[in-house]
Formats: sequence, structure tokens, C-alpha cells
Amino acid sequence: MRCKLDGAEIETLVDTSEGDARPGRDPRKWCVGIAVDQDDGDIYWTQKGGDNANEGRIFRANLNILSRLDRAAEQGIELLYDNLPEPIDLDLDLMSRMIYWTDRGDPPLGNTVNRAPMDVEIASPRPAPEILLNHLMEGIGLSLDLWNHRMFVTDLGGSIYSAKLDGSQRKMLLAAQGNLAGIAYAENM
Repeated sequence: MRCKLDGAEIETLVDTSEGDARPGRDPRKWCVGIAVDQDDGDIYWTQKGGDNANEGRIFRANLNILSRLDRAAEQGIELLYDNLPEPIDLDLDLMSRMIYWTDRGDPPLGNTVNRAPMDVEIASPRPAPEILLNHLMEGIGLSLDLWNHRMFVTDLGGSIYSAKLDGSQRKMLLAAQGNLAGIAYAENM
């Protein structure tokens, strides 16, 4: 959904319920994380899937196309990655054209931070996501600091981590802080 900053003009952009009563009982339809590519006018989002079911997916759609589409039709919605353990939060590196996301599913592919190309050919085999961090306690929040080439990550175990964008120099900043969800990074001006 989107709206003006004052809360006016609420608009549904994507409805994954397919007519199901809300709240939906099918976790394959649960939209969780969202990121915006303002330059191209695209939104990216995760749908987590069932617990440890490898049903998670990452989608992309152009806001201009969505504004003109019949919401019941999935025209203009592009499936980028599927069969993921449980993708949650995501962020974009527009310069490198990479998607980063946390995954709270079971190891070895879950409890991780991953990245993969944003621009994938539908017909060609998609590259496998690269695991950057592992051994999280259900990875949830993610925020990129692109200027300093690093990421910040939270998990439900209550930890906050930082690492370089390639996963190196992992550092636990805080531990056992309670169940943590999202995280945002802002420069101190």
C-alpha cells in the first residue's frame, strides 16, 4: 500500500490475498519486507512462505504499471527468486544492482543474510543467492550503509550485527536485547 505523508489517499498496490478473508491463513501470501527503487519506480517485496517450507519468494513491480492495472491480475508483477526458506526484510544496492535480504528459515540456507542480482532474465537460470552471513537466530531486520560499504542486521535472538557488504568483518554490536525486528540506518549529520 501507499499513501501521502499525512495518511491521505491510501492506495493498495499489490493484493496477494486473492479473495481470501483477512488476515490470510496462507503464509505463502504474506508480504513482509519492502524496498523501493526510486530511480526505476520499482518496489520489491518478500513473501515468507510457511515455516521452513522453502516457499519464500521475492517479487518486483513497477509503481506506474501497478497504478494502471486491475489489482486482481498479476500483470506487471515479476517473480525474481523463489524456493527460499523464509525471506523477511530486504534492501537494495542500486549502484551494484544487488538485492540483500534476511532469511529466518532453517539452516543451511536460512538464518542468513543473502544477496543476488536485481536484474535477472526470466528465461535464463537465475543465479543462486550468495550467503553473506549465517548462524543468525532467525534473521529479521536489515539496513545497508552503502556509503561505508556495510550492513546492519537484527535477529529474534536479540542481537544486532554489522558487517561489510560482502559479509566480512562481522561484528556483534549488541546481544540478548529481546526479540528485535526491523532496523534502519541514518547518517549522523
